[in-house]
Amino acid sequence: MATTAGVPSKELDWLLQELTGIEPLVLRLESFKGRETIKIRYPLPVLSQLWQQRLRQRCPIQYLAGMAHWRHFSLKVSTAVLIPRPETECLIDLAIEALQNSPKPLSGSRQWADLGTGSGAIALGLAEADPSATIHAVDCSASALAIAQQNAQKLDLAERIQFYQGSWWEPLETLKGQLTGMVANPPYIPSGLLPQLQPEVYAHEPHLALDGGSDGLDCIRELIATSGDYLCPGGVWLIEMMAGQATAVAELLRQQGSYCQIQIVADLAGIERFAIAYQR
Repeated sequence: MATTAGVPSKELDWLLQELTGIEPLVLRLESFKGRETIKIRYPLPVLSQLWQQRLRQRCPIQYLAGMAHWRHFSLKVSTAVLIPRPETECLIDLAIEALQNSPKPLSGSRQWADLGTGSGAIALGLAEADPSATIHAVDCSASALAIAQQNAQKLDLAERIQFYQGSWWEPLETLKGQLTGMVANPPYIPSGLLPQLQPEVYAHEPHLALDGGSDGLDCIRELIATSGDYLCPGGVWLIEMMAGQATAVAELLRQQGSYCQIQIVADLAGIERFAIAYQR
């Protein structure tokens, strides 16, 4: 039934692993059948109901389990936040490398901004990868911030991350000119393409985190226009974008005039996915 519904049958194994704690090999060999009891988070009828939601409503498996794996984190997720994508994991390594390659010497304590933090994935990745830095995580959604804060507490990184509710740089007015870097995975899908997305995405993930306006670049334009006021000289500007947007984003950065050493970087699939620039 899973295959005919367009859902990989292996997702059932994943759901069972997450909700029962049964190890993958044990599940595959069905050696759990010899156990007298198995501890599960939900009664079997509820598990069956969750799986039917996956098949009939195409609800993402991560929302059903209430968690998603990203880098080596297990993050709490809900429909209030975008499910963290594997390709976004590259942002963390790129950010640290870009900081090391800054054209200007950076002094003082490092401060990163994660704008549109959602589940907190990027902020958490930065906090772990740059242990002496302070991370400022911003989101306009109170529900998303609640999820991000819970993830930070769970991973013992809450003391390293400051959370703010607001639009992009708005809550960080007092930090103008002080930020070492900005990392963001903004909404970048053109509005007209949203209905063409997989039902798991279009019907369930928050459109606030997906819809980038008529050409998908509305939020990116705003980040290009405003970030120069907040980054210190040599500060890193780094975003994720949609395939096919690289040329437009690079040109917007050039036209703005505040940035230098503009670079486009491909993801592991060879897609031009990330834009890096430095504050002059």
